[in-house]
Formats: sequence, structure tokens, C-alpha cells
Amino acid sequence: MGPLLEITKSEIPEIDFQDKFLKPIWEKVLHNEDLTLTDGVKILETEDFASVGIMADFITKNITGDKVYFVLNRHINPTNICVLSCKFCDFAKKPGDKDSYEMSIDQILDEMDDEIREVHIVGGHHPSWEFSHYVEMVKSIHEKYPKVQIKAFTASEIDYFYRRWKITPEESLSILKEAGLDSMPGGGAEVFSDRIHKMLLPGKATGDRWLDIHRIAHNMDIKSNCTLLYGHIETFEERVDHLIKLRNLQNETNGFLAFIPLEYQIGTTLLRKRHTTPFDDLKMIAASRLILNNIKYIKSYWVMIGESTASIGLNFGANDLDGTIGKERIAHAALADSPAGRAREKMVNSIKDAGRTPVERDALYNEIKVYV
Repeated sequence: MGPLLEITKSEIPEIDFQDKFLKPIWEKVLHNEDLTLTDGVKILETEDFASVGIMADFITKNITGDKVYFVLNRHINPTNICVLSCKFCDFAKKPGDKDSYEMSIDQILDEMDDEIREVHIVGGHHPSWEFSHYVEMVKSIHEKYPKVQIKAFTASEIDYFYRRWKITPEESLSILKEAGLDSMPGGGAEVFSDRIHKMLLPGKATGDRWLDIHRIAHNMDIKSNCTLLYGHIETFEERVDHLIKLRNLQNETNGFLAFIPLEYQIGTTLLRKRHTTPFDDLKMIAASRLILNNIKYIKSYWVMIGESTASIGLNFGANDLDGTIGKERIAHAALADSPAGRAREKMVNSIKDAGRTPVERDALYNEIKVYV
């Protein structure tokens, strides 16, 4: 899998670069050359905000035109009880904690309806649930809602299944796929940095393990998303190194559907005093588009960056607004400043407000309806 860019759909814009260091990066992009670590850092550091947006927007328009995608979906987090104690996480609780919860399978089914296209399932690393419970969860959803595509369990959860019950990723994914699993979410990646892993998430699957599990899934024809958690204590170099590792795996497997930059939500963990700026959010989206030249869809994730910034992000390289979500718990446990759900009409209007054409999709990016 190589770069997706084919410069045939529109004229190359004349960019009045205020930062001269961006011009050679632009030339690389137009010649389908992979950007380097140094290039990516320059994009994130530059104050030439407009040029970065123009470059990324041009690339996206040459990949998917004016189309911006969204899905009618539900995010279900079956439990917040977790054996890990990651320092950036407001969601996880211990057994007996006041705010801990466990959803039954019936409660999960009650969260869904016949209209949604995708259910997104991630949760805590529960200390006592058996693997069979997770299989039954997928099987029950598939049987009651056979038209709903199931995107479930992060690579860190798949890794936990191995560490807890010695069920290899190949085995667990095969069993889950037979039960009805369609694809995997991209969460749990955080930042592929040994430094950050040691400081913030000891005990969680490492970056190399995350990449290996997604490689296994892709080789089993299970598509997945990928993510990066940014805006805490990571450096720009660590962000870009993370993106390059994702690009390398995509070159190998072509298994990633979309990339989602996830802004760290301060909540009560307080790794930093305030949210990263909307400028950083938008440059992160643009850098993702320019570096990940082989991943078709880049999300502007309104749940974490807010509706206004997410809409602007559609002019900075993003071509997906995720979905209507429903009762998402993880970001909102960290006090994310966004509504807990959005109707189809609101998604359509947000995309039109950005001057783009809304396209309703399913979990695998099959187009359902184009809103002209």
C-alpha cells in the first residue's frame, strides 16, 4: 500500500508560504514522497497555520473530494472496572468504587436499536469476567441486530485476554469473528513511546504489542482504526514517530480504515493545567493527513475537540466526523466538553456548514446515502 494521492481532481493551489520550511514539505507531498520525522515536527511547530491547512485540505480533496463521512452508531462501554491504573484515565475504577459499574448483556442490547449501523465496544480490563462473557456479548448483539456491524475490543483488551487466560490474539480474534465481530477500534494505542509508557501506563500493552495485534487482525481480514492520544506530556517528535509507525504498518497490511487523533481530556488527572489549543488540534489533524498518506479517512473527533473545532477540522484535512455516538462514557468521564449524542440532522448540518457534502456510511465505509 502506497500513497493515496493522485493529483487529477483539482488544480494545485498557489500557497503563499510565510514559513519557508514548509515549501520543501509541500514539494514532497506533491511528489508522493513520505514525510520524515523532521518534516512532521516542522508542521506541528510552524506558526504558518493557513498554509498547513491549505496543504492538508488539498490532499483530502484529491482523495475523497468534498465528501465527509459519518455513521449512525452507539459507543458502549460495558464496564469501567479495570485492573490497570493508567495515569491519564478518569474512566477506570476498582471493584467496590462508588462510581464503578458493570453492564449486563441485556442492558447492552437495550442501548441499541434497528437504525444504527455500527456499535463500538470498548471498556475496562475487568478482573473477573471470563472470555466467554465477551464472546457472548458479541454473539448476542449479532443475533438480535444482524445488520449492525460490530466494532469491538481494543488491541490492549485483546492483549489482556492473552495475559489473563492465555488465549492468543489469533485465537481470540478468530472466536470473536465467528461470533460476529466485524472490525476493531483503534483505542489503547495512546502514544508509541517507551518513555510515556513507563510514566503513564505501565502494565498496558506496549506500542509494539499494539501494532503486532493489529497486524494479526489485518492478516485475518479484520479491518481496524488507529489512534493517537495527544496534548498531554508527549513531545512533537513522539507524536510524529507514532504516525510514521502507523504508516509503516499500513504499507504492510492495508488494514487501517481511519485514523483518529484523540485530544487528551484533562478531567481530574491533570497531566497538564489546560486543554491543548484548538490551533494544536487543527494542526494535529493536518499533520495526520499529510503524514498518513496511505490511510484514506482522517477523523475530526467532535467528542473530544468540540463541535466547532471539529467542523473547522473538515477544512484541515479531515474527511470523517465519526458518528452520533449515543451514550459514550470514556471521554465524558474526563469531562469532555461536548453533548453525549447527536442526531443525524445535526451531523449533516455540521458537515454542510464546513462547505462539504455529507455522506452517511457504515462501519466499513460503504456509502449509504449522500446528502446533496
